Amino acid sequence: MQTLDFFTPIVNDPYRFGQIAAANSLSDVYAMGGTPWCAMNIVCFPVKSMPKTMLSEIIRGGYDKIVEAGAVLAGGHSVEDTEIKYGLSVTGYVEPDAYTSNAGLQKGDILILTKPVGTGVLATGIKASWDGCDEMEELLYKWSAKLNNVGGELIQHMRLKAATDVTGFGLGGHIIEMAQASKALVAIDSEAIPVLDKALELASIGLVPEGSHANRLHCINATEVAEGVDSLRVDLIFDAQTSGGLVLAVPKARVEEAVLFLTERAEMAAVIGEVLKSGTECGTLLIR
Repeated sequence: MQTLDFFTPIVNDPYRFGQIAAANSLSDVYAMGGTPWCAMNIVCFPVKSMPKTMLSEIIRGGYDKIVEAGAVLAGGHSVEDTEIKYGLSVTGYVEPDAYTSNAGLQKGDILILTKPVGTGVLATGIKASWDGCDEMEELLYKWSAKLNNVGGELIQHMRLKAATDVTGFGLGGHIIEMAQASKALVAIDSEAIPVLDKALELASIGLVPEGSHANRLHCINATEVAEGVDSLRVDLIFDAQTSGGLVLAVPKARVEEAVLFLTERAEMAAVIGEVLKSGTECGTLLIR
């Protein structure tokens, strides 16, 4: 399998940005049940206006995360640009019967999320130098630089049929992709979804990125929001994420086994929803 992803910085520290960008690029492989094998750097950098030591730190951060994933850095390509961009092209491998896709949801599957949402809101607060932005950057780094390898191991161990990583379309957008590909009706519990500290507070004062609003608008025809659901939580469900967690569709009879597998390896295992129908051609997300 082959994936590619890169983006502009969301934190101020170049080394940490390199780690986050690499972790994000590796997530697609884990989400498909694969194991990263090798990676190549993709770099855009304004060499005439910024110090090359900054570039070195970005690449060092990416390299350290590649090594942590057990993969090999095989090279890469750089171009001069007006702004910084960094990411990876990742090659991975997967057993034929361990491959997952968006289209594998089955009625009764339970959805487990492995990271909290809210990175888009926190990144907006950091860019705005909002009060407490240093603490926000620490929290953002803690979760965004974390590999999704444990979730990938669960996919392989249980031979799960459906999973996705949570990135730019937000949790809601990626679940809708799964629902539409699987012709399913999916319900999620808004109060069960873990949220990063400060994210609700920042959302309440309007520090929600434009991309998150666009996600919610784009998904409006495939989303039903139950009466009484907190609108701020809905905003965070569609918050554009960077290096978010995995959504794992687990057969109901094996949920306890899956949660134990994840928590024993220090991984978050939030049970957030279920597949109510499949094969119905509705492709709808119900937020309760």
